[in-house]
Amino acid sequence: MSVERISLDANILFYTVDADAGERQEKARAIVRQGALNHDCFLSLQTLCEFFAATTRKGKLTAVQAAAQLEDWQALFPVIAATTTSLRLAVRAVEQHNLSFWDALQWAVAKQAGATLLLSEDLQHGRDLEGVRFRNPFVVEDPFSAS
Repeated sequence: MSVERISLDANILFYTVDADAGERQEKARAIVRQGALNHDCFLSLQTLCEFFAATTRKGKLTAVQAAAQLEDWQALFPVIAATTTSLRLAVRAVEQHNLSFWDALQWAVAKQAGATLLLSEDLQHGRDLEGVRFRNPFVVEDPFSAS
């Protein structure tokens, strides 16, 4: 079991249902499975919202299918919502670190929840921001490893 706390971004969840994603779909499914079984892994409420919006907007799932998948994600992972403190941290991260607002909010929730690793293909791979490392799980063999 991992001692580090990990958060997954919506792009990983999206690829799990995207039949057109090829190898990314296989890798995303493995990440979710490994995260649920072997790690202290959680999802932010924002991640679930982005998953629903993206999969339904891009025609990957119907609203009913996406809602059912959300239920499954919630059964597998704890879900943590943003707070007003998250909002303040996110705004500061936008100002000081040039993150987009939504990426900054994702980081802020992860930081507040005690995550040390945020898996996402959208953030600067290898960057450490105030104790939360960003890792693109699609460019490394083992996204959960310390290296």
